[in-house]
Amino acid sequence: MDEKDKIEVKPLETVEPIGKRVLICKDEDKKQTKGGIQLPDNIEIPTITGRVVAVSAEIENAPDIPLRRYDKVLFNPKGAIPVDFEGDNRLFVVELENVVAVFRKS
Repeated sequence: MDEKDKIEVKPLETVEPIGKRVLICKDEDKKQTKGGIQLPDNIEIPTITGRVVAVSAEIENAPDIPLRRYDKVLFNPKGAIPVDFEGDNRLFVVELENVVAVFRKS
C-alpha cells in the first residue's frame, strides 16, 4: 500500500443537531435522595435533567422557541438518541417535543 493510498481518519469533533433537535448532556444519575434513601441502579425515571450543549440552526433561528445553549432542561429520555463517543455516554440528541421544561432563575 502506497502512502497516497492511506486514508487519514480524524476523530469526530462536533455534533450539530438537525431539524427541531437539541444536543443534551444528561446530568449524573442520582444514587440517593435528599433524605438519604439509597436508590436502586435499575430505577426507571420517566424524565431526566441535563444541559443543552448545542441547538440546531432551525431552533436557534426560531424566536418562539425558548431554548438556548447551556439551558438546564427536563426531558423525556424515551426518544433520546445516544451519541456514543465513549463508554460513559451522557450525550443525547433529543427532539424538541421531548424537552418538557426549561429551568429559569427569576
